[in-house]
Amino acid sequence: MRLRLLIADDHPIVRDGLRAALGSEADFEIVGEAADGAQAVRLAAELHPDIVLMDLRMPGMGGVSAIRELSGTGPRVLVLTTFDTDVLPALEAGASGYLLKDAPPEELVRAVRATHRGETVLAPAVATRLADHLRKPARGQLSRRELEVLRLVAGGATNREAAAGLFISEASVKTHLLHIYAKLGVRDRAAAVGEAYRRGLID
Repeated sequence: MRLRLLIADDHPIVRDGLRAALGSEADFEIVGEAADGAQAVRLAAELHPDIVLMDLRMPGMGGVSAIRELSGTGPRVLVLTTFDTDVLPALEAGASGYLLKDAPPEELVRAVRATHRGETVLAPAVATRLADHLRKPARGQLSRRELEVLRLVAGGATNREAAAGLFISEASVKTHLLHIYAKLGVRDRAAAVGEAYRRGLID
């Protein structure tokens, strides 16, 4: 099965670069391009992509507003932007991941596949910024709900499966995972599970 991708960026040269970087993958199909958030929302409804690669700062409707419009409609959104300052609004709006445009092509390809699997992908600089923000209230101490999410993830559950098991939304699972990453000082679910085993938080 090929992953259907929609690219949303107001710079044609960036769209061309992404098409070149991703279009050569045998399991990717680029089904459309949008120059702003409103066009991305329209095209997503018409073309039914699996993943939207979304810039945030675009004329008219920006990326965060577009993510909010797309949330719950089907496609997952992977933010690809120049700035690491808008991570919280984007993730709270429903983005599945947040990469910076200086990411190497192979990292972008891995991120697209991880996003399709339901994983949350964060650029290192973004993870650091988010961790700094989230550590302020409670460093290292996982809540009961966070431990429940972590145990399900350790058992191989996807975000969607964990949400169904706990009777919460998939967005809530993503938020809990981001808190877990920050508190454990890790960047992805595999590292979170490993660190949790190391600390004896799960067995």
